[in-house]
Amino acid sequence: MTWLTRSREAQLALAIAVLTGLIALRFPGFVAPGNLMAVFNDSAPLIILAIGQMIVILTKCIDLSVAANLALSGMVAAMLNGAGVPLPVILLADPLVGPPFGGVNGVLVWKLGIPSIVVTLGTMTIYRGIIFLMTNGKWINAHEMTEGFKALPRLVLLGLPVMSWVALAVIALFALILGRTGRGRAFLAVGGNPHAAVYAGIDVGRTQALAFVLSGALAGLTGYLWVSRYAVAYVDIAGGFELDVVAACVIGGVSIAGGVGTVAGAVLGALFLGVVKNALPVIGISPFWQMAIAGMAILLAVAFNASQSRPRGRIILREAVQR
Repeated sequence: MTWLTRSREAQLALAIAVLTGLIALRFPGFVAPGNLMAVFNDSAPLIILAIGQMIVILTKCIDLSVAANLALSGMVAAMLNGAGVPLPVILLADPLVGPPFGGVNGVLVWKLGIPSIVVTLGTMTIYRGIIFLMTNGKWINAHEMTEGFKALPRLVLLGLPVMSWVALAVIALFALILGRTGRGRAFLAVGGNPHAAVYAGIDVGRTQALAFVLSGALAGLTGYLWVSRYAVAYVDIAGGFELDVVAACVIGGVSIAGGVGTVAGAVLGALFLGVVKNALPVIGISPFWQMAIAGMAILLAVAFNASQSRPRGRIILREAVQR
């Protein structure tokens, strides 16, 4: 059982299993394979964004503009579709919208030394303002989108919707980057000990900027998936979703102090919130409690992380006295 006490991912997986089991005691249909697949599919946008946020947090930064970047990228995709641009071109172009906006965050943090929370709070508003200027506040609704544009995320391949396959591909890619590449180790090193990273030849500012670019790329990818799945685009889509993204990371054991976190943890954190979100209507709790639950989850997870990493100075002293 040592692995269970030491592994945050194992603890979270167990918590998800217990929570799912408790819900199933009252509503057995909740654990049906089709419903569990639907829960994963519903959680796919959160999983993708949480992985991008995790990379940023690993470098001792935070990106609060991911939801606004998602909204901007999704609106661009919807406008391209309305202009008659073929879907393959949209699929190639839309993921390229997010990285430059993520890069803006990274450059401001890198070159000007502005705290990331201040930068991304500002750009969060700016990006939504750009959407308003692009559309004059108008919505793009389902009847203004082509059927192919709306259908792709729902298309089922080998038993799973395309949206779920995209999430799985992102999980595999970033697990490979973090675990098998020098760049992935650089993200961890910059957050774990930036001074030591400098002595190791790692450019801290450049690495942080790259993390923001990757977060922006995943936000751009999610923008199309979100807009096409829900068949609507407007200024405030995914409003407040950045809280869920940060919550998924923190619940998954990603340290806000940087340098600690895994792809598996971020994914499990997103799935935990996905199970909670899907369970709320089932057990009769208003979905409007979702934000409050996410906020409480962040506080509890941060408190747990702090207690787990707190130095055990008193125990050392006590052992020294006993000797």
